[in-house]
Amino acid sequence: MTATPTRPFPSNFLFGAATAAYQIEGAAHEDGRRDSIWDAFSRVPGAVINADNGDVACDHYHRYADDVALMKRMGLQTYRFSTSWSRVRPDGGAVNAQGVDFYKRLVDELLGADILPWLTLYHWDLPQALQEKGGWANRDTAELFTEYALTMHDALGDRVNVWTTLNEPWCSSFLSYTAGIHAPGHYSVEEGMLASHHLLLGHGQTVRELRARDESLNLGITLNFTVAEPADPNSPADLDAARRLDGQHNRWFLDPVFRGAYPADIVEDFRAVDAAAVESFEKAVQPGDLEVISAPLDSLGVNYYHGDLVGGTPSANPPRGGDAPTDRPSNSPFPSHEGIHNYERGLERTSMHWEVQPAGLTALLSRVWSEYAEPAGTVLYVTENGAAYDDEPVAEDGETRVHDDERVDFVRGHLGAILDAQDAGVDVRGYFYWSFLDNFEWAWGYEKRFGIVRVDYDTQERAVKDSGLEYSRIIAARALDAVPASVAV
Repeated sequence: MTATPTRPFPSNFLFGAATAAYQIEGAAHEDGRRDSIWDAFSRVPGAVINADNGDVACDHYHRYADDVALMKRMGLQTYRFSTSWSRVRPDGGAVNAQGVDFYKRLVDELLGADILPWLTLYHWDLPQALQEKGGWANRDTAELFTEYALTMHDALGDRVNVWTTLNEPWCSSFLSYTAGIHAPGHYSVEEGMLASHHLLLGHGQTVRELRARDESLNLGITLNFTVAEPADPNSPADLDAARRLDGQHNRWFLDPVFRGAYPADIVEDFRAVDAAAVESFEKAVQPGDLEVISAPLDSLGVNYYHGDLVGGTPSANPPRGGDAPTDRPSNSPFPSHEGIHNYERGLERTSMHWEVQPAGLTALLSRVWSEYAEPAGTVLYVTENGAAYDDEPVAEDGETRVHDDERVDFVRGHLGAILDAQDAGVDVRGYFYWSFLDNFEWAWGYEKRFGIVRVDYDTQERAVKDSGLEYSRIIAARALDAVPASVAV
């Protein structure tokens, strides 16, 4: 058998890993931090599997120096992390110096290890006190978010050049305020629509203010995407199902950010479901809002885990799985969901029951690049991509090992998909594996492990999995070669 030739990555390509504050930090009630919506949601019976919470998580708040040292040993060039609004400006109010100091120490540690800090301002941990005033359904939250962002820039602007405003606003609006699956766990089409707009307004205002302070900053947003494909491309019903899924998941955020308008077809689809919600939303979109939201960006973070094959009629063999792990009632996160049915196509699946489809990443990057990013002069980064598997630790030579061959193949496959996109002319300049550490996986609690580093939640011991070792080897070589997963070192 002829070996696949080595495929080098461009010299400016960044290899990193990603985490989020609530998922790893712990120290939930230390040094002035107060409740976020996830602290409160975790206490709701049935909201999180096993009643897990982020009180301790990976104890990164106390172990950050060791974690950064591990990143350095693994060869990571950049680390994408989020700062906690509930730690920095608890209850959305005055600045908490102890919370700010933690991020100063973390950034200093990263810079000392020659690792580029990639800072995300919002990864879903809204102060609970602000939720009690309406949360993201309240326009005032966008203003307070901008104040919090400027607080972080006051503290770190001299050392951090890359600023991402939001992580996955689809999740923190529709999955959270419409489906009830994520905090705050509401079931309202109107609140989901309002939250989506106010999140984007906060994004645009922050970009405007940070750009005015320092034109050299790399400013961006991270969106999560699906690749919606019709089960039968000749079926009008299947094509319409794919259009509506793409519109509600992808274009609802891409269009206002890059084109200054919400997709008109989806607005009308929503109106057919809940006319009062759309009326409230249209009143909330004030003159000038979309101009603010569509401020030019330097980078767009692309989060990709899987695609969707959909049809307009139910499948005889529908796939199982999803984002609602508990028995707590949930709605669809898509207001216009009637007549959208998922189909099985026989691909391998992760323990989340998500399809493994690297070719979907190539298609997504090509589409987002040609239709949105390239015309706007915006560079792409894959800011999240990863897989949960049922890892089994073993003791070998006195060390803990995890032989996660499926995740090794997942990483290699998706890095290959990025190279395919680059070969097609897409300017994608980095890859962040999700996640650096096993962590609190939101409504799944500690049930699912995405990390390339295993965390023993009882002892807090870290152990680099085979996937982490293979990723380190790829980073060192700056190339994807034909060495099989079984010989990863």
